[in-house]
Amino acid sequence: MEEILSKAKYWLSDVFDENTRKKTQDLLENNKAELEDSFYQDLAFGTGGMRGIMGVGTNRINKYTLGKNTQGLSNYLKEQFPKKEIKVAIAYDCRHNSKELAQIVANVFSANGIKVFIFSDLRPTPELSFAVKYLDCQCGIVLTASHNPPEYNGYKVYWEDGGQLVPPQDHEIITEINNLEYQEIKFEANEELIEYIDQEVDQAFVEASLANVDFGVSKKAKEDYKIVFTSLHGTSITLIPQVLEKAGFSNVFIVKEQAEPNGDFPTVKSPNPEEPDALKMALELADEKQADMVIGTDPDSDRLGIAVRDNDGKMVLLNGNQTMVLMTDFLLKEYQAKNSFKGNEFIASTVVSTPMMNQLAKHYGVECKLGLTGFKWIAKMIKDYPQQTFIGGGEESFGYMVGDFVRDKDAVTSTLLACMIGAAAKADSSSFYNELLELYKTHGLYQEKLISLVKKGITGAEEIKTMMTDLRENPPKEFNNTKVVLFEDYQTGKAQDFKENITKELDFPKSNVLIFYLEDGSKIAARPSGTEPKIKFYVSVNGKLDTAENYKKTKEQLENKIDSVLSHFDF
Repeated sequence: MEEILSKAKYWLSDVFDENTRKKTQDLLENNKAELEDSFYQDLAFGTGGMRGIMGVGTNRINKYTLGKNTQGLSNYLKEQFPKKEIKVAIAYDCRHNSKELAQIVANVFSANGIKVFIFSDLRPTPELSFAVKYLDCQCGIVLTASHNPPEYNGYKVYWEDGGQLVPPQDHEIITEINNLEYQEIKFEANEELIEYIDQEVDQAFVEASLANVDFGVSKKAKEDYKIVFTSLHGTSITLIPQVLEKAGFSNVFIVKEQAEPNGDFPTVKSPNPEEPDALKMALELADEKQADMVIGTDPDSDRLGIAVRDNDGKMVLLNGNQTMVLMTDFLLKEYQAKNSFKGNEFIASTVVSTPMMNQLAKHYGVECKLGLTGFKWIAKMIKDYPQQTFIGGGEESFGYMVGDFVRDKDAVTSTLLACMIGAAAKADSSSFYNELLELYKTHGLYQEKLISLVKKGITGAEEIKTMMTDLRENPPKEFNNTKVVLFEDYQTGKAQDFKENITKELDFPKSNVLIFYLEDGSKIAARPSGTEPKIKFYVSVNGKLDTAENYKKTKEQLENKIDSVLSHFDF
């Protein structure tokens, strides 16, 4: 506690503005628990950059923690590009203080002699990734906390390829930041170096999105396809309706109550398309309009949730693995139909996502590259293998990327792709749902489930650490009476193969991830979240699906199997 008090008292010095000093003094006098949580650690970069609760303190998002990041990043950029005019692009979402924090970040960059392109209003995260390359920038920043609660905000950093930071740059930048003192931050803007961007980049991004999802679906098929769309009070309202209209989808119904950007997210408990409750209003509108598909995006518009009609005419929510395999299969079929395969193509996913992606790759004769959680690793694959062609890829957490014109998950282009798939299927007397069942009949029915346990604060962090340590040091030999044949520990970089009784090296960066593979093809993974106070458990099982009519029965059997596997854990 002494160290925490010392850190807090420093925030009473004249290095910090009057408002910050006042709020820190209030914590010292009136809220010891909040004080402890605000100063017990420094916010760190996770899988999606820096994300945290807004407020005063080293463990909070505020002008000083972001200012220190930006000053350190400015110093690093100057070291890396000593002979270039350094340029950065900045975007932000609908969250409270996002616009103000984005301006502070712009001010610090400009004060360091760096040219800044900043959107004058909120924009989707994938557009920022696109803008970095389009404007020939060395770096990009998005102010967002994705689907976190309203009290959160965050800071994502992109490099010149349009992908998020990866090693070694992230560690080098963190070292640069940690070597700084708060009084070294340059807050005084050089207005001549700040340029506001809007329509030119918008239109270039829209055209690129349309070009990447141009599959010759007929005008009538698109007009006949009914779509309900909700932005969940986020940034996608600025682009997705426009993209759908330009593509020829005229039957689009927007959930008006959720169309207004609002950092309070007043109509939902969580603006997360993974949560069924978030799409409740959209599903109701879909039934009213007899829509074919519902699409909802998260606040910064990099992830999307989809619901479609099943064979009983009922709207059902799909998970991220399901939409990923169907989108990937569609793209691969298009390549195949055009005889475009040259033998150097690849698709991509993550180690905790469905193994069905590997089956698709084998079927089409392409490579499936796997990375750690986070699209920065998929972007790194594209950068590291320029001789190969990236077709598409995603992860179980409702993110997908089409081609490489954007180097991050992209709900704008993925929304358009989903609608194209649905419209083409409907025109062919099928449906999005039936196309998924056909995939399961061909490749096997893969069923997945994610369990997320929220563990907040210092005690929560310790609980998560203990759970991972116990699993690592005492790995189960079986789950549900089924033997573990392979145990991968990405922290140590070792894999124990119990069939061959050998230990192998994992060719991955070190990460706090554990994966168990069972002899029946099941997979169980555990990892702490990099952006939220959670520990996550991923279970994948699979079986044979002989007919579409047996889907629900087979699915139920696999769900029961998942529950049996999860009974091993004491949640």
